[in-house]
Amino acid sequence: MSVLIAGAGPVGLAAANVLADAGIAVSVLEAEPRLPENLRASTFQPPTLDLLARFGASARLIEMGRVARKVQYRDRAGWIAELDFGVLQADTQHPYRVQCEQYRLNQVLAARLKALRFGAEVTALDQDADGVTVTINGGEKLRGDWLIGADGGRSRVRETLGIPLEGFTWPERFLVASTPFDFAQAIPRLAEVSYFADPQEWFFLLRVRDVWRAMFPARAEETEADILSDASIERRLQRVHAKSGRYEIAHRTLYSVHQRVAQSYRRGRVFLAGDVAHLNNPLGGMGMNGGIHDAFNLAEKLAGVIRGEKPPEELERYERQRRPVALEYVNTITIANKRHLEMRDAEEQRRWRAELSRAMADRTAEREYMLKLSMIASLRKYACA
Repeated sequence: MSVLIAGAGPVGLAAANVLADAGIAVSVLEAEPRLPENLRASTFQPPTLDLLARFGASARLIEMGRVARKVQYRDRAGWIAELDFGVLQADTQHPYRVQCEQYRLNQVLAARLKALRFGAEVTALDQDADGVTVTINGGEKLRGDWLIGADGGRSRVRETLGIPLEGFTWPERFLVASTPFDFAQAIPRLAEVSYFADPQEWFFLLRVRDVWRAMFPARAEETEADILSDASIERRLQRVHAKSGRYEIAHRTLYSVHQRVAQSYRRGRVFLAGDVAHLNNPLGGMGMNGGIHDAFNLAEKLAGVIRGEKPPEELERYERQRRPVALEYVNTITIANKRHLEMRDAEEQRRWRAELSRAMADRTAEREYMLKLSMIASLRKYACA
């Protein structure tokens, strides 16, 4: 039996590696002419590192990125709340986050695969009781026993199946600007993952190997040209830290932000995973990680069924286990993360800060908070569904 995978991002490549290592014939079809170098995601959560370790990928990510052992919440007036991933020592082999661009993981995972085809966009599909036939580039047809759609938020696989992506799109867009300027030298005690609350313009600082990435909300009435202009980015960075001279900008990206979940994760012999199945705002670093969790969950089930080790009904558990994570966990937490950073209500702000203070003062409370933040809690909660 064989599995076709549409998309050579971290989700598709992770699923392909699980299947290939289980001895399953797998073909990855990527629309782009080479491996995508998408700069959006750069946070690898502890349980994701645990999963990727089997491929040697976690060690490589640590080599290529930065280990973040703490996370901070701040405001522009000097308030700081700091939480330590070290409280998860008994819960994970990796009690920290790793900050590294997702395309570096793609390169590591792709190097372990043989059946990886570029310039092969899945444009249509048909399925019957025995398998799935995909059309690539509008003409050539390929046949597999199963298909995993991992071709991103604008998935042709999901569109062809007619599965709605339910939810909403935020009115503001998110701007990400990267700079080699070392904010840690300018802002005392700055952690490598730091969220700054501000009802006027919150921001988020995250350090990867060579640069700091700064994220800001962009108002709906701002034009794309204005948001991405040197002057606009300079203004925002100067509000983070006022310095003499201009900031060097290594990279800039503007993108729309969604909170959406597919109505179904499966249609016959076709499965959806990653951004194809769910989209959320990036505050918390849960989108790519949730997609990689999808990939391992689904690929391990498929391998078990194909090898005759599990009954076909095992595949029904994929949606039962993974869709509630997106709906009840990731959506809830990432929406709350955004609300906390931009809140204007003084009483709501007081409650949030009190929750963080309790977590800082009590190791048990801190561990419970970090289990949620790291996504370990979501994997445990739905493991038996």
